[in-house]
Amino acid sequence: MNNIVVLPMVIPLIAAIFLAFFRKKIVVQRWVSTLAMLVTTIVSVILLFDVQKKGILRLDFGDWQPPFGILFVADSFASLLVLTSSIVTLIVLIYATQSINEKREKMFFYPFTLFLVTGVHASFLTGDLFNLFVSFEVMLLASYVLITLGSEKNQLRQSIIYMTINILSSWIFLVAIAYLYRILGTLNMAHLAERIQESGQTPVITVVSILFLIVFSLKAGLVLYQWLPGSYSAPPTAIAALFGALLTKVGIYAMFRIFTLLFYHEPQITHTLISWMAAITLIAGSIGAVSSRNIRYIVAYNVIIAVGFIFVGLALGTQVAFEGTIYYLIHDIIVKALLYLLAGTIIYLTGTARMGSISGLIKNYPILGWLFFITIISLAGIPPLSGFIGKILIGQGAIENSAYWLLFLSFASTLFVLYSLLRIFMDCFWGETMISPEDERPLRKGLLIPGILLTLLSFALGIGAEGLADTITQAAEVLANPNIYIEAVLYND
Repeated sequence: MNNIVVLPMVIPLIAAIFLAFFRKKIVVQRWVSTLAMLVTTIVSVILLFDVQKKGILRLDFGDWQPPFGILFVADSFASLLVLTSSIVTLIVLIYATQSINEKREKMFFYPFTLFLVTGVHASFLTGDLFNLFVSFEVMLLASYVLITLGSEKNQLRQSIIYMTINILSSWIFLVAIAYLYRILGTLNMAHLAERIQESGQTPVITVVSILFLIVFSLKAGLVLYQWLPGSYSAPPTAIAALFGALLTKVGIYAMFRIFTLLFYHEPQITHTLISWMAAITLIAGSIGAVSSRNIRYIVAYNVIIAVGFIFVGLALGTQVAFEGTIYYLIHDIIVKALLYLLAGTIIYLTGTARMGSISGLIKNYPILGWLFFITIISLAGIPPLSGFIGKILIGQGAIENSAYWLLFLSFASTLFVLYSLLRIFMDCFWGETMISPEDERPLRKGLLIPGILLTLLSFALGIGAEGLADTITQAAEVLANPNIYIEAVLYND
């Protein structure tokens, strides 16, 4: 039995339920949630090694064989994302114990963070479209609580927009699932892929694929991102870091899984749409990043730029592009969490998010300043940091496909990322300090250590890219060759 497949979901779920009974025991909540994510991280490492050793793993609930029962599937792509999200959540929880105020901690911050992780991991591992919908809803319900935690005016305003958009996208998702089931009579993703291969992607199925494209674009922030900057800027830093690192990545994962496994037969329609949507997202995100003077919004627009860049890999549709995308996706989860934590720390120390009101922080907080600079060069893709390999491979895929316009936009967006974040670095860290000795806030180690850990992870991913090469190649092969996934799910016992 491959019971380990379900453990990255079960461990945080059980811990969340347990902590719901200890609302006022803050120390218990901190230790149990951190321990739960540590154990989940260890299990995720074991799961990844098992997938490497045995191939794609499948767990059938109730011993119902596919395509009839509920099942969870772990391939290299899903396992890598489960491991990365586990590590990042663990580190963000360490930051949260030092930054989230006691009022929010007593309002079930830790249980709902664990529920969020449960939904994220279930989305990565499910092999069934309806369970993907359920997993999304678990994740979103937890995020609804987290975005409103503390009930500040801006949080409540942004939460209305965030909830409305996600409820709308969930309704469209359910409609798309219903239509697909009506046409093909199954919701098992491997079985759907096999039936579409047999019958061909008819015009009706192509229309349904556009519905899925709209759904996952809303959730990932592809073109339909207007809700994202405000929503990801409203909650406290630790929650914003989780949102920026994980939530859009679930939409991205779902899009990659669906459009490489099911709807890849008419790329002149679906993948052309994705390429134009990625291009628009790159352009609009870049404009937003350089036009804002608010640190939180600049960081949020950098999330949008990354979404556009990642979807260039899907639009290209080659194995090399997929390899680059997977590298970049892992990098982006790590570095976006780091960027949010550092930006939030700057705001905590200065009491403002406006760039014009901050100056000379490098004198007071040199370690914070240089961590921020390393984050900038990592996002710009400068070796040996983690962004380099992914950018190079996606660029190679664009050249192989003669998609030079996508290549140009992708690498031009890198300049906008570099410019927008260097503005923060130059304006906020250099110049004459605005903080007098008596007004200087102490920077606790608990706020710096998570940033240091994530920076080390970025270095490790860049320097150790060769160590991940086989795993990422295997993940890209499954995306490029859907029959590998179909065989493993439907015909391997």
